[in-house]
Formats: sequence, C-alpha cells, structure tokens
Amino acid sequence: MSLELRLKELGYELPDAPAPAGSYVPFVRVGDVLHISGSICMQKGEMTHTGKVGKLRDLEYGQKAAAVCVLNSLAVIKSAVGSLDAVKRIVFVNGFVNADEGFADSPAVINGASDLLVALFGEMGKHARAAVAVSGLPKNTTVEIQMIVEVE
Repeated sequence: MSLELRLKELGYELPDAPAPAGSYVPFVRVGDVLHISGSICMQKGEMTHTGKVGKLRDLEYGQKAAAVCVLNSLAVIKSAVGSLDAVKRIVFVNGFVNADEGFADSPAVINGASDLLVALFGEMGKHARAAVAVSGLPKNTTVEIQMIVEVE
C-alpha cells in the first residue's frame, strides 16, 4: 500500500505543499538527505491553529497543531521527490511550541507530530527529536516543525 493511501487510512489528507513565506526555499537536498524548512499550522492559505499552549490552548490542541505541521512537511517532501514512498527514514524532527511562560510539556505536544510519523512510516518513522517551548512563532502559529529526511 502506498504511503499516501496509508495516510488516508489514518484519517489525514495530504495538502498542497505550502509556498515559502519569506526569503528561503521549502527544502534543500544534500545527497540523499532533505532538510525541510519550518512548517506551520496553515492549510489552503488559512491558519488552522493559533495561540499559545498552556492557559487558553490545551495539550490536545497542540498535538493536533503538530500533526498539521507534519502534513505540510510531508507535502514538501512529496513536491521534492515525487512520492512519499521515496522516504527511507525520518531522521530528525525539530518542534517548536508557542507556549505560555512556564509551560513544561512541549515534548508531549510534539508527540502529535512524532506519533503521526511512526503511524505512517512504522520503524522508519522513528526519529531523533527536539521539542522546545518558545514565546512566539510566525503568524502566531501554535507549532512549527522542521524535519530532516533520508530519501531514495
């Protein structure tokens, strides 16, 4: 089964790859490794998740935001190599959580990204990771995800 069909089976739809919002490119390929620029919670030109996790936004909201970011990153991967089936390994995920001061559960928020990647890719979806709470993110997005991926 193709990974895009598996993604649908998991209840997700691959969006169009987002256009860069500044002076950068969506990915850089070095040999068999793709470095994916930060993806935020935006689909079809609209923000899906905004605000800080902690007081007004709960953990589940943050996890859903992280999954949206991963979907955008997957769309960039598809645009770079033609198919998600070309992914050999998810190497690294860098997760930023827009959080209230003192919020200490950023790893649990970024589990929303990691769990989706493992559900989709299985063993090759297991990755190294950082999960950091920050005081602000572009467009007030709830989460931003960067990824490093090995491809064929």
